[in-house]
Order: sequence, then C-alpha cells, then structure tokens
Amino acid sequence: MNKSKIFKITAVVGLLIVLLVYIKFFTSNTNFDKEEIYVEIPTGSNYDEVQSIISPFIKNISDFEFIASLRSYPDNVKPGRFLLKKGMSAFQLVSAMRRNVPVKLAFNNQERLENLCERISSQIEPDTTKLLATFRDSIFLQKNGFTTETVFAMFLPNTYEFYWNVSPEKFRDKMLEEYHRFWTKERIAKATELNMTPVQVITLASIVHKETVKKSERPTVAGVYLNRLKDGMKLQADPTVIYALKLRDKNFDQVIKRVLYNDLFIASPYNTYQNEGLPPGPIAMPDIDAIDAVLNAEKHNYLYFCASVERFGYHEFAATMAQHDVNAKKYADWLNAQGTKR
Repeated sequence: MNKSKIFKITAVVGLLIVLLVYIKFFTSNTNFDKEEIYVEIPTGSNYDEVQSIISPFIKNISDFEFIASLRSYPDNVKPGRFLLKKGMSAFQLVSAMRRNVPVKLAFNNQERLENLCERISSQIEPDTTKLLATFRDSIFLQKNGFTTETVFAMFLPNTYEFYWNVSPEKFRDKMLEEYHRFWTKERIAKATELNMTPVQVITLASIVHKETVKKSERPTVAGVYLNRLKDGMKLQADPTVIYALKLRDKNFDQVIKRVLYNDLFIASPYNTYQNEGLPPGPIAMPDIDAIDAVLNAEKHNYLYFCASVERFGYHEFAATMAQHDVNAKKYADWLNAQGTKR
C-alpha cells in the first residue's frame, strides 16, 4: 500500500475519531421535554448513586460516563442542587453537575415551629426531625436567650438564598444572623420604650397578626393590647384560645371560626383569658408589618374591639365595656344568623 492511500485512510480515520469525539462532547444528550429541570444529589453520594439519579434525564449514559471520566468527575462528586437544560451535551451536563445552584427558600404564615420545619425541609436537604433538633438545641437556646417556646420568634418571614445541601446548623445560624439584622438600634429603642424585649414584641405581633389581616388596622389593634398591658388587664385574645385548643387537640389543621364561652376556661399557659400578660411565646409567625405595627402602635384610649358586621374584615373599637357589649352582641347575632357553631 502506497503512502498516498495510507495517508487517505489515516485522514478518514482521524475524521471519524474527531466526529465521534464531537458527538460525545457537543451534541444534545438530554432526555426530557421541559426546558430545564433540577436534580438533587444528597450529601455523601458516590458516582454510582449520581448515575442512578440522573440517568432518567440523559439520552446516552455511556457518553456522559465517557466525558465524566475524562474530566475526573467520578472522583469529585458534589452534593447539591443542579440545573440541567434541555439540549445540553455530555460535556455541558458534566459541567452542570459541578455547579451547585442556590435555592430561593421562602416561608411565611406558619403557626408553630413544627410547621415551619416541614415547610423548610420541603425546600432543602435536612429533614424536619434534624431541623427541629437543631433549633431546640439547649446550648444554642441558652447562648442566645431563647427557650423552646420562644425560638420560633427568631424566624422572620422572607425569601432567603441557601444551597440545597446546607447543614441544619448553618441554616439556623443564618436565621439568627437575619434576626439580629432585623432588630436595628431603632427597633430595639422602640421596643425598650414599650418596656418589651424583641421576643415579647414578636409574641404580641403574632396575636395582632392573627386578629386582623388589614394592615391599616394593625396599629390600632396593637394599641388596644398595649393599653390592656399598661392597665394590668388580661389580654383576653381569642387567637390565643384557638391556639390553646389546637395545642390540646394536637391538631393544627382544624379550622375554628368561633370561640365558645366554655373555651375561655381551657387550662393552658397560652390562654390569655385565664393568664395575665403575654403567652409563653408566639402563637404564629407574624408578618414584618405586624411587628412594626406593635413598635409603632396607635395611641388611643380603646380597650376593646370585635369583628364588624358592616365592614367585613375590619373591627369595631370601643373605650368602654358598655360600648363593646353592643358591638359584641351585634357580631354574635350575625354569627348565629349564619349558623356558625364553631
């Protein structure tokens, strides 16, 4: 065979090799219809486990394995959340599995720490049990001035950025950092003027939050409760009774629209009809608006309020018990007419 033929054969073989490498490196190797998907690789996963997780989304796993081996990925597996886009090549897929994409973690309107942990665990790797144990760690609580009842006040509703595989401890410490960032000198000064700690402000704000969804009304409601505290009255807040009932029944999914007379006597430290002062801790996660409503409460002489039957969603306020009795009877009559028993 002459040199010319050898050269031609070599050139053809070379082109085939280049074509094969091009196909393996740069042609689409995804197997899903969505424009993009996320895959989650648990902490401690090895390469075999990664293959099992991502194989349903890859057209030719052998091409992925070939590129992964060339790029030393099997010995450098990373846990986390990774973005795969439709049409990615094997080369791009391996690159994508090296880039841990943060999660936009959001929570609000949670009633208790257990509910919050369930919400958080649905968005990051640590499960509810691990999160609860971390938040209730006795050393952490003592060091930062919380109790198992008040640590819920540390969590401020917002959207935060975390890596999916963040540890429970790092998540907790970030929440503590955000808590201290929220409590500026100005807010602390306002709490001090009310003779309250930040936790006490949040506890009262949780009641205000539950009493009304109307932001314009919250400073007025907060003013009522602050007036009661100042006058040595019991708060007598229906939301605390509802919380006590749910706690007793171990059922926070039940809907209680009406507090009955007998409910007011439930034995619970959260029942502000029976106990003076604030409950042991927040009865819900208040909005920032509700917290600021307490810190900037309206100054007035109201001591009572009840739901309005003429302006639904709002309340009627009163400075005297006689005036309040008129408003309360009107609301009770309306509930009876609607057939609302509970």
